Amino acid sequence: MAAAAPGGAASAELVIGWCIFGLLLLAILAFCWIYVRKYQSQRESEVVSTITAIFSLAIALITSALLPVDIFLVSYMKNQNGTFKDWANANVSRQIEDTVLYGYYTLYSVILFCVFFWIPFVYFYYEEKDDDDTSKCTQIKTAFKYTLGFAVICALLLLVGAFVPLNVPNNKNSTEWEKVKFLFEELGSSHGLAALSFSISSLTLIGMLAAITYTAYGMSALPLNLIKGTRSAAYERLENTEDIEEVEQHIQTIKSKSKDGRPLTARDKRALKQFEERLRTLRKRERHLEYIENSWWTKFCGALRPLKIIWGIFFILVALLFIISLFLSNLDKALHSAGIDSGFIIFGANLSNPLNMLLPVLQTVFPLDYILITIIIMYFIFTSMAGIRNIGIWFFWVRLYKIRRGRTRPQALLFLCMILLLIVLHTSYMIYSLAPQYVMYGSQNYLIESNITYDDHKNNSAFPVPKRCDADAPEDQCTVTRTYLFLHKFWFFSAAYYFGNWAFLVVFLIGLIVSCCKGKKSVIEGVDEDDSDISDDEPSVYSV
Repeated sequence: MAAAAPGGAASAELVIGWCIFGLLLLAILAFCWIYVRKYQSQRESEVVSTITAIFSLAIALITSALLPVDIFLVSYMKNQNGTFKDWANANVSRQIEDTVLYGYYTLYSVILFCVFFWIPFVYFYYEEKDDDDTSKCTQIKTAFKYTLGFAVICALLLLVGAFVPLNVPNNKNSTEWEKVKFLFEELGSSHGLAALSFSISSLTLIGMLAAITYTAYGMSALPLNLIKGTRSAAYERLENTEDIEEVEQHIQTIKSKSKDGRPLTARDKRALKQFEERLRTLRKRERHLEYIENSWWTKFCGALRPLKIIWGIFFILVALLFIISLFLSNLDKALHSAGIDSGFIIFGANLSNPLNMLLPVLQTVFPLDYILITIIIMYFIFTSMAGIRNIGIWFFWVRLYKIRRGRTRPQALLFLCMILLLIVLHTSYMIYSLAPQYVMYGSQNYLIESNITYDDHKNNSAFPVPKRCDADAPEDQCTVTRTYLFLHKFWFFSAAYYFGNWAFLVVFLIGLIVSCCKGKKSVIEGVDEDDSDISDDEPSVYSV
């Protein structure tokens, strides 16, 4: 990036931008380490899975941070009056574009590697480790065998994206060799962009489903949980004590039937077994509630209760800004786009939404617009985490894992990171849906000729005036972000994303209604009969 400002003449804004990005990277690494250590089970922690989870989560957050950097760089090359800055000649602009593009290449390639090879390998390796009789060599072989299936899927996606060009040969009489040669020329001319874009778009489609499931619900559940808080540990302990006494009475009643030597019926035996299981669970809850009631962390969280309510109100306002903007943007596409054949793509905005109106205002004060975009992206990630934590990890109707503080199994953390990687891929399109013109061009302006009539001289004079970059701007006057190139390489993916946005809105409304109707969460939510992540010797605090 030194070429971007030769002679050491980089302005304060560019230095500030890179400093913010550097600090953001450090903050991301620190957050990933804290988050993984906070949720992983201390009893089942494993070095390889921990490092994999931290690395994958960091890649997800760094990839999401690249969008505001991309927008900042294309915007920084031009002055507000629509002219290019002195140092921003064609070569330097190309270098900046290539740097960002290679950044996307690198991060997206790492995501493909994590999703299709590294995370599955570590997951299956750890699954085999549960068998004590299995040797290390056998574990590696078995994990590698299962991982090959994911690698084959990745190779197929790359081949489909590479050898299905968007342009076709004009000559219908071309020989088979000429057609194959044309395919390789297309692949070479795009430098693998189509192959990588198709693979990433396929994963983004899965990420869209994950966002509909987890993020949409998390956007409503997280703020309302912060506002409502959790139930009192003392009150829950009192209720639990009453339940223990009631269950013990039932057990005594059943056992009294066999005091005279008569055997219990099959029905009584089943009932006795159920009551004994219930009693063990209640006593486990009693130990956890006693620990939490006397914990200093509980008292500290109680002191922060007003702050949590403020954060909850702030988050619900951000969610409403997001949802209203997304609804108006999708409505704009439905009314003014060229239809499904074009992927419902529109350039600019015919219907104004709150985010589209707010960003131009914030652009006048650097770097408020980038801060807002970063906040929205981070909010998208955090609500996704909240949604996964509240819902858990499911395979259709089968619940695989729960995400619990200090009790999450390594396999569950790997699933969590893979889901977040997929959701992050969908984040860029969600932001584009909210502010398409801003994501494409940032704050760039270009010059147009405006005719001014002077009454005294009765003649016209052409005068250049700045105008916000849009689809009608000359290609040499406005630089498109590299993000946009990945978003709309294939129209059918764009069409799927459009319908996915409507599903996102519906799930958010359903989640909002469900979250409003639900009562306060238990302070030890998750301690039940089928909770495999809870052990008797690991008390912990489960508050939000």
